Amino acid sequence: QVQLVQSGGGLVQAGGSLRLSCAASGRTSRIYAVGWFRQAPGKEREFVAAITWSGHMTYYADSVKGRFAISRDNAENTTSLQMNSLKLEDTAVYYCAATKVAGTVVAPREYDYWGQGTQVTVSS
Repeated sequence: QVQLVQSGGGLVQAGGSLRLSCAASGRTSRIYAVGWFRQAPGKEREFVAAITWSGHMTYYADSVKGRFAISRDNAENTTSLQMNSLKLEDTAVYYCAATKVAGTVVAPREYDYWGQGTQVTVSS
């Protein structure tokens, strides 16, 4: 089993920055990639970004490309999402997730383990 514990998030004005972190523990050797997803009220959970456990490959949704950056700290088994130039439409609950399977990283159904979620609210 893999456990994911999230930290970070909160309230920020539009144009500001926030950083989310996701600490993995347990059988982390089974992880192929860690992804970040978000879900706004009344909407489906959507892909934000992902990074392979090795850190060699990163993936971003078009809506966040150039504003968000995903990174790994191998020593700490932590994956972070730096969010800059935040927009009102970035408001959502953000989840980190881990998948054991190599391949597509954008579909929530491909992920086996999920963090507890953290609220990000961008105000005008």
